[in-house]
Amino acid sequence: MSLTDLMAAVRTEVLPAADRDTLLQLAAERLACRQCGQAELLASLRDREALGSTALGHGIALPHGRAPGLEHPRGILMRLRDPADFDGEPVDLVFAMAVPAHYTHEHLALLAELASRFVDDDFRRALRQAPDADALLALITRPYAQADVA
Repeated sequence: MSLTDLMAAVRTEVLPAADRDTLLQLAAERLACRQCGQAELLASLRDREALGSTALGHGIALPHGRAPGLEHPRGILMRLRDPADFDGEPVDLVFAMAVPAHYTHEHLALLAELASRFVDDDFRRALRQAPDADALLALITRPYAQADVA
């Protein structure tokens, strides 16, 4: 099962600099839907971040949370013009995700796929060089195989 098979909605944005909490607020706002509101998503993202930073290194963070009202996972890829501080780690690529509360295996599968994409230098470089949000969306949603980024 691939990232795009599991995601109900993936959005992308290029944003000016922001701090971590502002990014979590923006992510919750954009991930909100009819089944799950912004406040619930923000609380879930903050709760997870309080357990430990979701920064992975290489300028990447994967904030994520669970929400009982969601029927399908939702995600947003945000590229920052200037890095944000995630507990001392500068981050300029943020993929925030919300999954249904009952997702266990699927949640881990999504995180594993995202992590495998983001450890690839060429993939990160392509995301950073993408000219706009549409190009970011094409990169993040296309089927991925390591060394497949041109």
